[in-house]
Amino acid sequence: MTKAERFSHIAARLEELYPETPIPLDHRDSYTLLIAVLLSAQCTDARVNQITPRLFALADTPEAMARVPVETIREIIKPCGLSPRKSSAISELSRILIDQHGGKVPEDFAALEALPGVGHKTASVVMSQAFGVPAFPVDTHIHRLAQRWKLTTGKNVETTERDLKRGFPRESWNALHLRIIFYGREHCTARGCDGTVCEICRSLFPERVRPVKTRK
Repeated sequence: MTKAERFSHIAARLEELYPETPIPLDHRDSYTLLIAVLLSAQCTDARVNQITPRLFALADTPEAMARVPVETIREIIKPCGLSPRKSSAISELSRILIDQHGGKVPEDFAALEALPGVGHKTASVVMSQAFGVPAFPVDTHIHRLAQRWKLTTGKNVETTERDLKRGFPRESWNALHLRIIFYGREHCTARGCDGTVCEICRSLFPERVRPVKTRK
């Protein structure tokens, strides 16, 4: 297959496998999604979903969160890891949303990325899933699969994001990035597939026999 054919085949097959694309992180609105995505850094979505009900029962708006002591936030989110940094970011960004954005999550990449603890990936998830703006957040699953499927050189996540945006239609980005994550978790896992095992790897490269080394 050519690269263009690989892009087309992958998009079609993933749509068949995952016609619905529910957001893995439980949330109620753009603010709770922002907090959940922030917490998911170096933590599983399942663990975040176990922690956020208690946190959001205490505070689920910027105004309420800004009144919660950082130490209290830190104690609740400790199981997610990096709790000192994450609790400080949650408290600070909540105050910034109140002071600079009328208590609302801004629908703007630059404004989101200016918030404490919010990088490009987090901003991309919020823009795509909360506001419907086409984006292609690249996590470890997407970065790994894009390399196994020869959609990118995989030099870094920025390169992977650029290459995937070039190869997939813009209108498919928001659903497709979730579909790739789902597939990477269920079929083309880091240890369960080495580029020669799962269905899509085998269909794209039927003659491949050597494992694919992926960049982190």
